[in-house]
Amino acid sequence: MTPCHDCHAGCCRSFAVPLTGADILRIERDLRLDFWQFVCRWADPEGRIARTSAPHFQFPDEPQTPFVICLMHAESEFLTGSTRCRFLREGAPDEAHPLGVARCGIYAHRPAACRCFPLRSDPAGELVILDERPREGARQGHAAYELCPRPWEPSDVDPLSAPQDLAIARYEMAFFRRIAEVWNHSPRSWHIFPEFLRLIYANRVIAGTDEVIGARAAAA
Repeated sequence: MTPCHDCHAGCCRSFAVPLTGADILRIERDLRLDFWQFVCRWADPEGRIARTSAPHFQFPDEPQTPFVICLMHAESEFLTGSTRCRFLREGAPDEAHPLGVARCGIYAHRPAACRCFPLRSDPAGELVILDERPREGARQGHAAYELCPRPWEPSDVDPLSAPQDLAIARYEMAFFRRIAEVWNHSPRSWHIFPEFLRLIYANRVIAGTDEVIGARAAAA
């Protein structure tokens, strides 16, 4: 069993999860959800969400604030004073599980960032387990934000799916960074962002050229 077994899902509470456009459109299509039901823009002035991977987007209403496109959070049903991923399904705490047991409500459709956790690639291209994971309620001193009841081991990782998930995540995020460059060249209102994404990805599939991407972005 992996550390996720009987866990309260501290990772789904502690982190703002960056999305790519592919993540968003996949969730909209497969779960028949509207963009505004699960996507938010998360202020990231110190770059703690983006790190070196996710792009920052600019918007005219807050021109000095860099934003990362993320999954929404909601108030926890059982762990008062904490938040959780909007899709996390919580179980009530009990004697054996004082923080409850929680599971992803969209596991088969979860974003690429979630599929890869807690792995990354090192400069040599090897898979490594993240070793900077905050523990013991690092966020606001709340127990809900504690991560992983035990450290991850190499045997916890699927050797077949993990490299594939990381490769897909890196490709999708690289494309999303290019989209951010186009958007930030002439930032528009947040409320038109969903349609902008649909135009971009429609032409990614049909034409797949940077010139078309730039032209359609300008039209949006």
